[in-house]
Amino acid sequence: MTTKSFLQPLDRIAIALMLLLSLLIGLLILQGDVVAARVRDFSWQNQQIGAEDISFTLTFSRPMNAKSVEDNLKIDPPLAGKISWAGRRMVYTLLTPAPYGTNYKVELQGAKDKFAPPEDKKRVIQPFLGQFTTRDRVILYIGADQEDKGRLILYNLTQEQKTVLTPKELVVMDFKAYPEGEKILFSARASNNQDLLSAKIYTVTTGVSAKVGASPTTAGLIELVLDNKDYQNLKFDLSPDGQTIVVQRGNRNNPSDFGLWFMPANIPPGEKLQPQRLQSQPGGDFLITPDSKAVAIAQGQGAAILPLQQDASKPLDFLPQFGLVQSFSKDGSQAAMVKFNTDFTKELFLVTNQGTQKPLVKTTGSILSCQFDPASPTLYCLLTQLVSQAQYIEQPYLVAIDLKNQQQKPLLVLPVEQRNVQMSLSPDGLALLFDQVVPETNTSKPSANNLKTDEGEAIATSSLWLMPLLPISDAAISTIKPEKLPLIGFHPRWLP
Repeated sequence: MTTKSFLQPLDRIAIALMLLLSLLIGLLILQGDVVAARVRDFSWQNQQIGAEDISFTLTFSRPMNAKSVEDNLKIDPPLAGKISWAGRRMVYTLLTPAPYGTNYKVELQGAKDKFAPPEDKKRVIQPFLGQFTTRDRVILYIGADQEDKGRLILYNLTQEQKTVLTPKELVVMDFKAYPEGEKILFSARASNNQDLLSAKIYTVTTGVSAKVGASPTTAGLIELVLDNKDYQNLKFDLSPDGQTIVVQRGNRNNPSDFGLWFMPANIPPGEKLQPQRLQSQPGGDFLITPDSKAVAIAQGQGAAILPLQQDASKPLDFLPQFGLVQSFSKDGSQAAMVKFNTDFTKELFLVTNQGTQKPLVKTTGSILSCQFDPASPTLYCLLTQLVSQAQYIEQPYLVAIDLKNQQQKPLLVLPVEQRNVQMSLSPDGLALLFDQVVPETNTSKPSANNLKTDEGEAIATSSLWLMPLLPISDAAISTIKPEKLPLIGFHPRWLP
C-alpha cells in the first residue's frame, strides 16, 4: 500500500509564494513608504485659454501638505491668484484674466505629501512641469482703403497676420464675434446698393481655432442667416453664450410693424429656421443680458428687461428713470445706464442687481459707449462734451472711472472733428482699441461703394489706434500714449 505525500506540488508552490510575499511586505514596512507623490492631472495642460477661463486644477496622487505645495508652486510669467483645496485637488483661481498672446509654465517641485515627517527628504513630490497658452491678440475691423473698402478684416497682432474675411461684393455695416472667435455674425449690403436699410445678416468663419491642435476651419466661409425680403434688418445683437440672435426689424410695407425678433444662432447645415417675433411694445436701442436669457431695451420712458420668448408683454423689470443700458458687467451684477435729464444733460449711473444706483458722470454732450474692465472695478467710457452750443460741436474723450470711489481719470482727448469714434476693450483688460474716422468733404460725387458711419456720414478714410492700459491707481496712467496701427479701417473690435 502506497502513502501519498501530505503536501501536493501545487500546495508547496502556493506556500512558497505566500512566504515570499510576506518577506517583501516586511521589507517594505521596514524601509517605510518610498513611493513619491506626483501630479496626476493638470486641467490646463497644453490647452489654449481665454478670458472666460479663470481657474485651473492640480490633482495629486496622494494627500498633500498644502503649505508646501503653495510655497513651491511657480507660474512663469506670474499670474496672481488664490488657492483652495478639496481633498487631493488644488484649485488656483486667477484674480485677473491671463494676458493674451503669452505662453505659460507651471512648475512644482519640493512639495511634500501630508504624512511625510519634516526631516524625510525622500517623500517629496516628483518634479512637475505643465504648459498652457493664451489666445492670440486678434482684432476685427471694416476696411477703409481702396483695396479693402467695406470688407471685414481680421488682424492677428501676435503674429502680425492680416486676413480678409468678406468679398468686395458686400459692404459690412456691423458685426459681433461668437464667444470662441471661430465665427463672426455680420450685417452687410450689396456694394452696388446705397440703401443703408438693405442689410442682410450672415456668418463668416475666421480660421481661428480656440483649441490647441484642433484643425481650424477655412477663413471666409459665408452663410446667409436672415434675408431682407419682407423686413428690413436694422440692428442686431448676439447673446454672450453664442446661442441666440436678436434683430430689430421693420416691415417694408407697414412702418408700424416694427420690433424685436429672435432666432437660434447656430442653425444645422441644410436647415432654415425662421425668426420669432418678440411680442412686446416697440423700443429703441437694445442689449442682450449676460445670462443670454433676456434683452434690455429702451422702451417708452425707461429701460425694460424682456424675456427672450414669444410672449414678452410682461417685462422682467422696468427702470423708468433710465433711458438706455450702455453695458453690463460680465457676471450681470452691474450695469452702466444713462439718464436723460430735463436740462438736456446726460448722466451715467452704476446700477447693481441689489438696487443700488450711483451717479458716475454728467455731461452736456453724449455718452457714446462704456465697457466694464474684466480685471478690475473700472469702467472705461467714450464720452463727448459740448464745446459750442450754437453750432453744437462736441469734443470726444476717453475716461476711466474707478467704481469703488467714482474717481475719474481722463485718458485721451480726441479732436472735435472725430465725432464718430468707436472703442473696444481687450478681453484681458490690457488695451483699448479705437478708430479716428475722417469724413468725406466732397460728397457731390460719391462712389458706388461709399462707406458711411452709423449716422449716414460718408467716410473718406479712417485710422486705428491701440492704447495700453495700466491700473487706474497708477499715477502714470495719464501719460500713456496711444499707438497708431499700420491699418486703415474703422469700427474696431477685439476677438474674444
